[in-house]
Amino acid sequence: MKPKHFILWGINYSPELTGIAPCNAALCEHLHAQSHHVRMVTSFCYYPEWRKLPEDKGVLYRRDVVRGVEVHRCWHYVPKKPSTLKRIFHELSFVASSWLRVMTLPRPDAYVVVSPPLLLGFAAWLAGWLKRAPFVFHVQDLQPDAAVSLGMMKGGLLLRLLYALESFAYRQAALVSGITHGMTRAFARKGVPASRILLFPNGIKLPPTGSLPPPGRFRRRFGIANDELLGIYSGNLGVKHGVEILLKAAQFSQARPIRTVLCGDGARRELLEGRARDLGLTNVLFLPLQAEVEYHEMMVDADIYFVTQQAGSGALFFPSKLLKGLALSKAIIVVADEQSELTLAATEGRFALVVKPDHPEELAAAQERLAANKDERLALGRAGRKYVEQYESKRLLRAYESSLCGFLERACFPYSAPALPLVPGNPNPESAP
Repeated sequence: MKPKHFILWGINYSPELTGIAPCNAALCEHLHAQSHHVRMVTSFCYYPEWRKLPEDKGVLYRRDVVRGVEVHRCWHYVPKKPSTLKRIFHELSFVASSWLRVMTLPRPDAYVVVSPPLLLGFAAWLAGWLKRAPFVFHVQDLQPDAAVSLGMMKGGLLLRLLYALESFAYRQAALVSGITHGMTRAFARKGVPASRILLFPNGIKLPPTGSLPPPGRFRRRFGIANDELLGIYSGNLGVKHGVEILLKAAQFSQARPIRTVLCGDGARRELLEGRARDLGLTNVLFLPLQAEVEYHEMMVDADIYFVTQQAGSGALFFPSKLLKGLALSKAIIVVADEQSELTLAATEGRFALVVKPDHPEELAAAQERLAANKDERLALGRAGRKYVEQYESKRLLRAYESSLCGFLERACFPYSAPALPLVPGNPNPESAP
């Protein structure tokens, strides 16, 4: 396979620890390791704290090299307290500054654009039109649909504009890829031909046997007894994650030997901490995102792992944090809508107890059930570890690389996108489970 020149273009990148950043870094590092020429155009780190590092404030552009990948960082506005309008300006500022940076870089064989921000689709089309290069539109979040389902937007000119931008990006992209079968079905409903749709799930590095720290360190550090059921939520504390239900469930179990850890940051962290104080919850511990060693110490000691979604959001995104819990053989409690991608996966893999959003009493009962049944916890963990093997990162990255390079080998510009197999294996998005 002849090496290609790719410019990946997205707002999040390493060393951010959660969300889209690790996925972007994995793709860049894989392509670099396969001898492709890779440049990443991204922002200065800010997520999920919504705060830049002190040394990055006021800097317009910077070139870094991160694990061999050439990274071009671009200024953008980061609000202290995100709102709908502030998020729009946040994304617009990145799209504008990064487009200017892209225009100074050599023409690639293809741009690989990661959305959100949705407006990057238009920016990539304009850059590609001027430089005569195709772009691939990789969707991590169906932004307009998510905004409607979460009640963040209710019709109007702005929503119509977002849908118009989405439709434009889908029409102009050489390929459109998404992370779930639900997304690929949505692309088809929105008019994307099956020949231009790819499934590219977020992947996970499976920890090798014997690589994890010994148990007990995390519990000793925070005074958590060995006979307490330890439940962990780790990730973004944002609106669509519906983490409030963990606090409500903790009210029901204050007299039980059950401890909940909320490990992360995000737009709603202060609100959640205030809510926990108001409820007098002594069985809930808030921690910042943990570095790799401390994260593994925490997860080794965990009995259960929470993956939560706000009602209405489950058909539109698939949280990659689930894969981390499965890879470490943890029993999972899923909080999600009945027809969500998350619930469908849990039902298929039989690795979780599933609770509907807005039913904290059922969540508390699920915790008590697992507290009383270690064998069930272990069985769920084994089922999850077996299920997650299909998301092994190297296999997915190799398949996506093969699809990208295969397209570029056959295409010319202006081009007609060829038929490509989905990754992995399903040739028809409408028939996906």
